[in-house]
Amino acid sequence: MDVAVIEKAANAIADRHRLSIIMEVVRKGKLICGDVCDLTCLSQPTVSHHVKILVDSGVLNSSKNGRIVELTINKEMMKQLSMFFLKLS
Repeated sequence: MDVAVIEKAANAIADRHRLSIIMEVVRKGKLICGDVCDLTCLSQPTVSHHVKILVDSGVLNSSKNGRIVELTINKEMMKQLSMFFLKLS
């Protein structure tokens, strides 16, 4: 388990806006990037910043279909985070 990877992912989820994005993606299975603005009431540039952090950290996957960007949970990363925190307990 790479501690730097865990640190980057943990930092990414340690923000209330990013956490709400993650929870909504989990609830719906996938989320269109444009829907995140409505969810968080943040401006589009701010949403893009938060989504970039989540994708760059490996917490979310993004796939582009034309102009539409779909976000999904990176289940492998979530497993790694879960295993890391279980080892601490």
